[in-house]
Amino acid sequence: MADVPTGPREPKSTVLSIEDEASIVAFRRHMLLPLDDCLYALQATIPHLMRSSFHRCLQRHGISRLPEVAGDKLSKKKFKPYPVGYFHIDIAEVRTAEGKLYLYVAIDRTSKFAFVQLVKKTGRTSASAFLIALIKAVPYKIHTALIDNGIQFTFPPRYANGRSPST
Repeated sequence: MADVPTGPREPKSTVLSIEDEASIVAFRRHMLLPLDDCLYALQATIPHLMRSSFHRCLQRHGISRLPEVAGDKLSKKKFKPYPVGYFHIDIAEVRTAEGKLYLYVAIDRTSKFAFVQLVKKTGRTSASAFLIALIKAVPYKIHTALIDNGIQFTFPPRYANGRSPST
């Protein structure tokens, strides 16, 4: 004799929306932070997020445990010490049932303060709005932002030397 599985065939959250779950999954996969660190970083963006619903979401998507590092463990290099206010900013694409979304992430290397924002469309306008929201959310002065060369944060090459005179 064997027990028959009970409960819904396709488990889903009664608390979190599809967008909330997509941003949780993308953040966890991208950042590879421990559960509580992810929870604290995402609670500013998803205020109704509780530890239990967060953990159940990670279990549903099979990412409740961080992957084990196989093989010989290389000695980890530590970042050189930075003063508070040194942010690493990145963007990740998130796929949901409704389509693509984009997740902006900013993490202070020293304090581990994290700020995330989910947007429908990416570009210089949404990147600028994200940076403005980040400045308002951070309780201290930001002195450095480490940003990759994504098009959201740069001007096109044709404007590298300023605008060209009209002909």
